[in-house]
Amino acid sequence: MDLGVISVRYARALLKSALLQKIEDKVYADMQNLYNSYLQVPELRQTVDNPMLQKEQKRHILEVACGGEVTGLVKRFLQLVLEDDRESTLQFMAASYITLYRKTKNIIRGKLTTAVPVSPETEDKMRKMVELKTNGSVEFNTEVDPSIIGGFILEYDTYRLDASVKHKLQTILSQLKK
Repeated sequence: MDLGVISVRYARALLKSALLQKIEDKVYADMQNLYNSYLQVPELRQTVDNPMLQKEQKRHILEVACGGEVTGLVKRFLQLVLEDDRESTLQFMAASYITLYRKTKNIIRGKLTTAVPVSPETEDKMRKMVELKTNGSVEFNTEVDPSIIGGFILEYDTYRLDASVKHKLQTILSQLKK
């Protein structure tokens, strides 16, 4: 069976249970922690996939990867995944849960890239502007990239506004080459 289909089925069941128990936000935080743990600690996948490691040890490792204090629902979910020998797809399940949660809650990811750090007020203004345009809430990341020289790059959903000095200089350069 396709990994994507399996992952989405498990994630959908987890989200449905979390919504019924009204703990979807906590489960969302746990799944984000788990997903980020897989990204930041490549050895986690090898450890969890190791057939010599007992399932109880795997479950404990996964709970720590989820942030330590996990809900009873997440504990049962991890136990089910381990009993079904699906631990190799757990990262995909976490990613699928995050995607389904965002879709359910109408959350859009946004990113603001600037040449220098911006004030919290400026970041908040940009977030509110995106929220007005999208009629949803925005998870906003701010990144500093001195290579854009000045200005900013705003990205959300499929939209990208590049108002950086670097982009403007490249545009002028390409026009001069013609």
